[in-house]
Amino acid sequence: MRTKNQLSHADAVRESVVSVLMSPDFLYRIDLQSSNAGSQSAIRNVAMKSGTAGTRRPLSGYALASRLSYFLWSSMPDEELLSHAAARDLQRRDVLLAQVRRMTKDDRVRGLATEFTGNWLSFRHFETNNSVDRERFPTFTNELREAMFQEPIRVIEDALANNRSILDLLYGDYTFVNPVLAKHYGIPDVKGDPNTWVRVDHASQYGRGGLLPMAVFLTQNSPGLRTSPVKRGNWVVQRLLGEVVPPPPPVVPELPHDEATSELPVRDMLAKHRENAMCSTCHSRIDSFGLPFEGYGPVGNARTKDLAGRAVDTLVAYPNGSTGQGIEGLKSYIREHREKEFVANVSRKLLAYALNRSLQLSDEALIQQMERKAAASNYRFQTLVETIVTSPQFLNKRVAEAPSAPALQSAAIPSRKAKS
Repeated sequence: MRTKNQLSHADAVRESVVSVLMSPDFLYRIDLQSSNAGSQSAIRNVAMKSGTAGTRRPLSGYALASRLSYFLWSSMPDEELLSHAAARDLQRRDVLLAQVRRMTKDDRVRGLATEFTGNWLSFRHFETNNSVDRERFPTFTNELREAMFQEPIRVIEDALANNRSILDLLYGDYTFVNPVLAKHYGIPDVKGDPNTWVRVDHASQYGRGGLLPMAVFLTQNSPGLRTSPVKRGNWVVQRLLGEVVPPPPPVVPELPHDEATSELPVRDMLAKHRENAMCSTCHSRIDSFGLPFEGYGPVGNARTKDLAGRAVDTLVAYPNGSTGQGIEGLKSYIREHREKEFVANVSRKLLAYALNRSLQLSDEALIQQMERKAAASNYRFQTLVETIVTSPQFLNKRVAEAPSAPALQSAAIPSRKAKS
């Protein structure tokens, strides 16, 4: 670079460092196939058990330790995990499960709570959310935004560490708040600095508890100066229940931008919106899951009137003809009619995250096993995690083919950029 580009020595070194930091080999963790990961007989044994021809290879101890730590901690293995890898006993079921239980109680499980939850529930970038009009909503400060972001992470971390039921994410009558978020929610007697987080039981008396009424989701799914039952309902249907809803048609009539100056309540505007044949099909699947949130304003604040001073109406008729009032009505409807879909969706999302790949038809048996075992254990988080880490999908690695012995001996070292 000094000769070709006439850079100074310092600039040439700086550019070299930049090229390293921008390299895919630096930016991504790439699983390598260890040269001694398994013998040909081991590969054939796994292939016979899976009913395929040489498609899987058992992970080495170090590769399994890495896969486990990046799943549960989003970070590298610690000394204890590496010691089991060195002792070659990590593949033993009792040792593996003991490590899982130890790791989920470690503070580093917040890595899983942050990365998995942030991507599954689509709020990973909320920390940089600047769509809220802070002149109209002066209470929405950077500190409140950060507290909103942290709330679901704290709840999931607690669920993992204490092996709670995944159904608590829907029906749990508790949440975690710091003083900033507590003030926003109207929860009294929470003292300390922004790093002081406490569990609040009987949170339903403040309109909170579980994922549904968390301010981070209510705010993220509001367009700024009004609420959006469509966006909020779509978030419930797609992110929590796993239902696939097609994208809207290219030309969709816009609802008024500012709720305070609109002539009609959002509920009435949506009713007129559904009169459009292009919109009615999808809205019939979404709106009833969003209208219960009208008791919360654009920044997730509990309210009884909208920004124009009109009383809000949270009575909803669901697709099966039943009715419910507000968030509690929505929870009851899901419990009675859609709970299995929530469990299946959590199972699928967690498995895809653990394996770091899209799910395939061959994973269906494992997903069904996860659901059965979860039901038998009152849907404990630990059961889902343990079923995943003891599965063939987690303990083995797919290989392109099982080469013959002579070919294996002469094969080149796999490229570091090969797909894992």
